[in-house]
Amino acid sequence: MNTVLMMVAAYLIGSISFAVVTSKLFGLADPRSYGSKNPGATNVLRSGNKAAALVTLFGDGAKGWLAVWLASRYAQDLGVGDLAVALVALGVFLGHLWPVFFRFVGGKGVATALGVLIGLNWILGLATMVSWLVIAYAFRYSSLAALVSALFAPFYYALLFGIDEKWFAVVAMCVLLIYRHRQNITNLLAGKEGRLGSKGAASRK
Repeated sequence: MNTVLMMVAAYLIGSISFAVVTSKLFGLADPRSYGSKNPGATNVLRSGNKAAALVTLFGDGAKGWLAVWLASRYAQDLGVGDLAVALVALGVFLGHLWPVFFRFVGGKGVATALGVLIGLNWILGLATMVSWLVIAYAFRYSSLAALVSALFAPFYYALLFGIDEKWFAVVAMCVLLIYRHRQNITNLLAGKEGRLGSKGAASRK
């Protein structure tokens, strides 16, 4: 029962869309109305407001980290094990993708996935983040960096810890992340994907 409650709580934490909340606080257009229409930090950056994008990035990452950290910290007290932590990791990510508070229209999960990985282990998170930074710097495509990082994250986890319940959660999370980037994959292949730093047709309210 505790495992189910923990996963539900994680899902609700994940359902807080910092892109939408931050944009309202900064007086920006709803990120679901311009650019890629994705409520995430990269799309908020297309508004031209770097501070709002950074707040979004931090918030979406922090909620992933917080859910996993709390689960890991109190798992023993609640009488649950690694399976519960794995389900919490997946639950907070699902909340970001399909948030109950925003009619199940969420982001693609890059920042939240990174927060989850850092929550599982900081070395795992760092290795994945470095992969993202290298690809993003070299090619200037956020989506490509996310896709490459998603492919490498399960490999990093297996290398560090072997295959266990949490590894399967990481795999599921990365598969979903790639699925959410399916339009980006099409755009990349067609040469139509927007590069980092480009501005969308955002307008202030």
